[in-house]
Amino acid sequence: MFDLDGWAHVSSGKVRDLYAPQDASAHGSGDVILVVASDRISAFDHVLPTPIPDKGKILSQLSLWWFDQLKDVIPNHVVSLDVPAAVRGRAMICHRLIMLPVECVARGYISGSGLSEYRATGSICGIELPVGLREGDELAEPIFTPAAKAHLGEHDENISFEELKRRVRAFAPMLRATTLELYSRAREIAARQGLILADTKFEFGIAAESSFARDIILADEVLTSDSSRYWDAREWQPGQQQVSFDKQFVRDWLLSPASGWNRAEDEPPPPLPDEIVEKTRARYLEAFRRLTGTNPEL
Repeated sequence: MFDLDGWAHVSSGKVRDLYAPQDASAHGSGDVILVVASDRISAFDHVLPTPIPDKGKILSQLSLWWFDQLKDVIPNHVVSLDVPAAVRGRAMICHRLIMLPVECVARGYISGSGLSEYRATGSICGIELPVGLREGDELAEPIFTPAAKAHLGEHDENISFEELKRRVRAFAPMLRATTLELYSRAREIAARQGLILADTKFEFGIAAESSFARDIILADEVLTSDSSRYWDAREWQPGQQQVSFDKQFVRDWLLSPASGWNRAEDEPPPPLPDEIVEKTRARYLEAFRRLTGTNPEL
């Protein structure tokens, strides 16, 4: 965490820290929050003891780039980048929202937890899929597979659309439609850069004074390498694990005998070796450069 003049720390998630203004009038009208992306990294619902240098800056700036690409689809929570110097490049001042307690996932390809659920049930979040799909196969059309957000240290849970409606009521149809529209737009943009956006998750909130589904706001991070699965289109080969631009190096090492980690016991993961840290940072940087055509400010 940072000691930031004019801001008081209020909470921390897996990778982000939130600060409230000590003088709200200094930031114009409206209720705002300072969102700071740390260099912490999580895997398998654990925060790892080893940070990835510059991760917070790379992913924050990628989120801002994507917010700009998608601003005609839905409003986002960004108010200002006039943040304290100590967190410049990794922080944004945002509207304080009531966050909807779900993750809105769009999948155009089958992989990850979706593949595991499909192998066990033949479906994902209650959506029946064709028999015989393999790792990395493209779906006939993108699907919406929501998840219930878990408390820190607990596991998110895939849920059906019916369960989503029970949890968020009138917001459910709008969340599904908006998620699939955002995914479609982002998938086209990534494809122009030679990347496959296999799946991604979005989070939404509403202002305290609103209760209408049409007023949902895109929040949190968006289309980063932590919230999305990007593959190199030239190397895509269904039926095997794909070359990805995320923390796959971290996941693979944790699951290897070299780590000595027993995931089944849900014990804290060990520190990451320098090589894994460097490779993971390099993949985050490559994704940023491939998508935006620029380098992040580090």
